[in-house]
Order: sequence, then structure tokens, then C-alpha cells
Amino acid sequence: MSPRVLIADKLSPAAVAIFQQRGVQADVKTGLTKDQLLEIIDQYDGLAVRSATKADKDVIARAKNLKVIGRAGIGVDNVDIPAATAAGIVVMNTPFGNSITTAEHAIAMMFALARQMPAADTSTQAGKWEKNRFMGVELFNKTLGLIGAGNIGSIVADRAIGLKMKVVAYDPFLSAERAVEIGVEKVELDELLARADFISLHTPLTDKTRNILSAEALAKTKKGVFIINCARGGLVDEAALRAGLDSGQIGGAGFDVFVEEPAKENVLFGAENFVATPHLGASTNEAQENVALQVADQMADYLLTGAVSNALNSPSVTADEAPKLKPFVALVEKLGAFAGQMIDKGLKSIEIAYEGEVAALNVKPLTASTLAGILRPMIAEVNMVSAPAVARERGVTVSESRQETSAVYDSLIRVTVVSDEGQRTLSGTVIGGSPRLVDLNGIELDAAFSAHMLYVENRDKPGFIGALGSVLGEAGVNIATFNLGRKAAGGDALLILSIDQTATADIVAKVGALPQVKEVRSLQF
Repeated sequence: MSPRVLIADKLSPAAVAIFQQRGVQADVKTGLTKDQLLEIIDQYDGLAVRSATKADKDVIARAKNLKVIGRAGIGVDNVDIPAATAAGIVVMNTPFGNSITTAEHAIAMMFALARQMPAADTSTQAGKWEKNRFMGVELFNKTLGLIGAGNIGSIVADRAIGLKMKVVAYDPFLSAERAVEIGVEKVELDELLARADFISLHTPLTDKTRNILSAEALAKTKKGVFIINCARGGLVDEAALRAGLDSGQIGGAGFDVFVEEPAKENVLFGAENFVATPHLGASTNEAQENVALQVADQMADYLLTGAVSNALNSPSVTADEAPKLKPFVALVEKLGAFAGQMIDKGLKSIEIAYEGEVAALNVKPLTASTLAGILRPMIAEVNMVSAPAVARERGVTVSESRQETSAVYDSLIRVTVVSDEGQRTLSGTVIGGSPRLVDLNGIELDAAFSAHMLYVENRDKPGFIGALGSVLGEAGVNIATFNLGRKAAGGDALLILSIDQTATADIVAKVGALPQVKEVRSLQF
């Protein structure tokens, strides 16, 4: 019996044709209510969506036969990835099919704001002919500040340079070499805010980027700056931006995305020189055709052959390799996530060393999974397929090494990351089928990974552990496991704590205030 796919959102007819040509039955049923979707989802092996259909935990729980969810586009906010993973459902997207279209939309927004085109159009068609009212500005010789210089941001930079604009970019993962390659000047955020005449955002929404343009940040901008957001709602404090538009600090803003969508009401609506579009960044015929064809091919490949492409929750491995690689995939995902959460800016290089039995395996998916774990804290939508390309785009050097033997363990994987802040090295192994952290910056440990962890680097002084316990106890944080390592008595020591809940910023601050503490971080896995 041939696999069945439900196309729940509008896709190009060419996608349906691809499924049919590949021998996959495709049913097009768009506009379904949640109840209607729940009634039929158990009949399908695959679900193809854009952004309208919500594949939430209820849908996934009912989808007993579902094997793959394909998103025609990059954002997967409408898919409950943890629930899908727990159910063994592969979630894949099409990360590069609409890059040019989104970049062009941002450039169009710049022109619209610079020449006040929407307001001028309304006025002219009303018969007013207010020629002296709409005094614009040129883009020529202006400075564009990019927040995010990945795939889409680099395309925007290329177009802006063609318009003879100067381009500065803030991106913690952009190397100096890559900045030169794409023709931009790498700067810190405060310098970008002070220099830019136009600011365009091209970064995913993560805990680190949420409200990256806060009220405080907006106050640091050049008076009259124009701000464009065609990336994700929530990157800009909308209320603070409205206040800036009203005061004249912000000269204009163009938004394609909003915190709440559909945006039927918004604090920005009605502001002078504010231009809004209804999330049209990917809305061109070419982009929709590209992502539809790509998602159909990817889903058909997986359902018919088991090949995995652009998966956000599953490594690309063959059926023969999977059993051998599975425990090591779990290990490198944890090692990568640990390393990624220890980096704040300027990632330069990643070295992954495989020692012992693991060195004889196909390590490509392991390396890709490591890169995805490292990059994901800043680039939420990266996956093990796109991670190598994302690293290349940012000029991050990636290297592998293999050694047939390991001094202590049957298999050992060592990850070394170099950033503007220095070098960190961590090593892990698999014991009893479970990933373990066994070395961190040359300090031996034996720590299991858990959902919530606390990393503390401290001076090895008497009384510290008691003081730390008091801080956590007063905050109501329960310690599940406690791992301590040090190089020498009285020197630097490390504590890796597994705790029962997330360590909030306030807790981290209180721990960091202890006199013996050199560094503290809350880690999530």
C-alpha cells in the first residue's frame, strides 16, 4: 500500500504532481478546523503544511501512523517539535527556498520608508497632490545596519552594497573573514545602533534575541533611523518602537512580522511613517514554488527510502548505520548544546576529535549534530543538515580528527570551540547507553546530562559549597546531582549541578555574586 500524505495548507500544484509521480498518495484538504484535522490525521503517513495548520501535541497524539511532517518554509512555530520527536515523527523544513524573496522584501521596505511611498500613494489617489509634503531620503551612501548576517542577511547586504550603501553587521557568529567576504564591517550592537541610518533584522527569535531592539537599545540609535523587520515578531519591543516613532527618535519603521499574528490590532498601527505588510516575506510565486517542490521531494524520499533531509529532530543516517550511531548522536547533541551555551560572541572555530571505536563509524552525521547543538542557542531553526552550511556562511572553521584508540574509554568524543572569549574543550563518552561529560577544560568529571543544569567555575576555597547550597536552598532550587572537579587544591574548580528546575537570571546573579565564583551559567537540555 502506497504512503498517504495530507496537504493541509495551500501548496503549488506541482507539489501534488511530485507526490503522485513518486507513488505517494496526496490528499489536498486545506482550511481544516482543528477538530476536522483530529478526525482524519490518523489516516496519513505524512503531513505537509505551511504556517496556517497547527501540528500541536493534540494533533500529534492522534496521528498514530504519522511518520513525517514537512513544512514548506523555514519557520516551524506551528509544529510541536518535542511532541513529534517523542512520537518518532521526523520534522523537516525547507530552509533556503525563500531566502531571496525575503531579502528582496526587506529592500522593498527600505525604499518604501525612504520615499514614503504608501502615504504618498494614498494622498495622490485621493487627489491631493502633496508634492512638498513627501520629502524623502536617498539610500545612496547611507549606512545599513544588519542584525544577523546569515543566509538572508548576506543577500540583503549584497543588494544594499549594489545600491552603494555602507553595511555594518552585528552577528555573534560572523567571523572577520566572512565579513570581508560578504563586504560588511563587523561591529558590536551598540556601535551599529549609533551608526546606522537603516537597521534591518535578519535573526531568528530566541531567548537571546527577543527584544534585541528594546527601549534601551532604541534610545541608542541615531535620531531619525529607519527600522525594518522582515524576520520574526518579538525581535523589537513594539510599544517602545511606537514611542520612538511618536517622539521622532525613529524616523520610520517597516514591519512584515508581529508579536501576535494575524495582527488585526497592534500598537504600531496608525503611527506616522509606519509601513505594515501581512507576513509577505516569502510570498512570491517563485518562493512558494521552490519550497513546495522541495518539501514534496523530501517527504517522498523519506517515506519511500528512509532518506532524511533538512530534519530538525533527526540525524541523516542510513538504516544500517542508525543502531551504531544512535547513542553517539545523543552524546554529541548534548556536548554541542553545552558548548553552544558557553559562547556569547565571536565563534571562530570548532574542532571535533573522535577517539576509539567511534572513530571507525561514519562521523559526518555526528559532526553535523554537534554543529547544530553549538549553533542552536543563537540560531534556533538550525538543524543537523543546515548546520554545516550555516557555519560556513559565518566563516566558522570546522575540523575533524580521528584516532583509533582512546587512553581510558572505548570511545571518546572531544569538542573544542574557539571564540573571541577564548577556548573551551569538553569531552564525553557513552556509559551504559547514556551520554556522560567526562572532561571540561582539562578537569576530569563524570556528569550525566539533565534537562536543567548549573555550571559554576570557582576558586577552590573552604566554605564555598555550603554558601552555594544556601543560595540555591533559599531560592527553592533542589539539587539532583552534584559533580565536582579540580586541577589542584586551592586552584580553579568546576561544579556541574543537575537541578529540578531552570535557574532563573536572579538565581544566576546571586550565585555569581559569591566571592569565590568566577563564572556561572544556567544550561538547558
